[in-house]
Amino acid sequence: MKFGTFHFPTHYGIDIAELAKALEDRGFESLFVCEHTHIPVSRRTPFPGGGDLPDRYYHTYDPFVGLSFAAAATETLRLGTGICLLPQHDPIVTAKATATLDLLSGGRFEFALGAGWNAEEMENHGVEYHTRFKVMEDKIKAIKALWTEEHAQYHGPFVDFDPVISSPKPAQSPHPPVLFGGETDHTLKRVVQLGDGWFPRAGPKFEPAEGMARLKRIAEEHDRKPSDFTVSVFRAPPDAAALESCREAGIDRVLFDVPDEGRDAVLELLDKYAKLIE
Repeated sequence: MKFGTFHFPTHYGIDIAELAKALEDRGFESLFVCEHTHIPVSRRTPFPGGGDLPDRYYHTYDPFVGLSFAAAATETLRLGTGICLLPQHDPIVTAKATATLDLLSGGRFEFALGAGWNAEEMENHGVEYHTRFKVMEDKIKAIKALWTEEHAQYHGPFVDFDPVISSPKPAQSPHPPVLFGGETDHTLKRVVQLGDGWFPRAGPKFEPAEGMARLKRIAEEHDRKPSDFTVSVFRAPPDAAALESCREAGIDRVLFDVPDEGRDAVLELLDKYAKLIE
C-alpha cells in the first residue's frame, strides 16, 4: 500500500514546492491538491461538512499551476488533483493543461475528478446542479479524445467540436490515470465505464472491505476485473488500525491531510506521518 497526502495549497500555507520536496524526501508516494475556482459570497449551498466553510476553501491555488511548481521541485512524486471539479472547466483548455503537466513532469500526473457540491459556484460557470454529473462524464470523454487522437473530434450533449489538433500529448500511455471521487454505486459505475481508479473518502460512507466488495461486484457486472482499477482513500485517518484495515482490504493508496499551515507545523506533522507508515 502506498502513502500519499492531499492538500489545499494557499498563499499563507507552506510553499507547495517545499511541501512536495519534503514529501519526496520522506518517502511519500504522492501529493494531491484540492480546488475551488472561487466561492460565491451568497453561501446558499450549505457546506457538506457542516458549520462554516473553512477558510482554505476560499484561497486554493489553481491546481495545475500549483502542481507544476511541485513537479519542478521533485523527481518521483506522483502529482494529482484531488479533486478537480471538472464541470467547471473548459475541456479543450483542460486537456492541454493536463497533458502539458504530465509531459513536463515525466508522466507523473493523475486526474481525480468530481462533479462538485456548491450549486452557485457551478452556476457561475454555466453548469446546472442537476446535470453536473452528465456534464462531467461528457467532458472527460472529450478530454480523452483530445489526449489520444491526432485529429480529435467529439460530439456530445454538452461538448461538441469538429476535428482539431491538440498538442502536446501526455507522457503516459494511453493517458494519465482518471480517478472518480465519491462513494456510491453510481460512482463505481463511472469508474468501471470511464475511469482507471476510484477515489473514495474515508468515513461513514466508506468501509474498506465493503467498498472493495462493491467494486468487485460492479466491475464483474461490466465484464471487468477489480484489479484493473486502483483505489486511493482520500482523508485516510492517521491511525495504525485503520491503515491496517485498508491494507488488508487491498487498498492501493491512502492519502493523509496536510493542513494549510506554515512550514514548521507542516514539516513536524510530516515527520509524525512518516513514523506512522514505517
